[in-house]
Amino acid sequence: MTSLPDAFRSAARGAGATADDADLDAAAQYLLGRWSEPQRHYHDVTHLASVLEVIDRFAHLTPHPDRVRLAAWLHDAVYDPRALGDANERDSAEFAAGLLQSLGAPDEVSAEVARLVNLTAGHATEEDDPDGELLCDADLSILAADAERYAAYAGAIRREYAHVPDDAFRAGRSRVLTELLNLPSIYRLAPVHEEWEERARANLKAELEELA
Repeated sequence: MTSLPDAFRSAARGAGATADDADLDAAAQYLLGRWSEPQRHYHDVTHLASVLEVIDRFAHLTPHPDRVRLAAWLHDAVYDPRALGDANERDSAEFAAGLLQSLGAPDEVSAEVARLVNLTAGHATEEDDPDGELLCDADLSILAADAERYAAYAGAIRREYAHVPDDAFRAGRSRVLTELLNLPSIYRLAPVHEEWEERARANLKAELEELA
């Protein structure tokens, strides 16, 4: 099984980064340090690995899978549960562009990975954006997990927001779940939609009922 640093190096090379292996490995280790910060209970290395696994599985559906892999590595590079709105995603996108430029990635790649990272704020993609669709589908793959894993995910999210009082958390979380359920489709890529859409909607509705 490929290690996460090896996977990062391979994706960076595939996307055109020219830095030497030592710098790529150092960047991977730095990112893994960020993904291991103490405030993270769900948005951690396990989540990163899960997102990368989904991207690898459906990579054949997109024109630039290595850009999507890099966006996965960077989409929660900045994660503060106390941040407002889409601040985490915007800061992660800015960080992504700077890091990739420092690793010798082409400007087009740095800008595109930053764009993909920003998509994870609302998981809304335009038509004809298979790279963005794959990243968003992979990021939301946990929603289609079995009941036990979904419950663990919901519990981890609550721990990340332990600073929020119960009433406020229930209201905010219910709003997020409702917005997801109101999407025409949670998953955009056809094979992903066919496999996961029904189960994800059932999980979201069940959690929403528990929060009511």
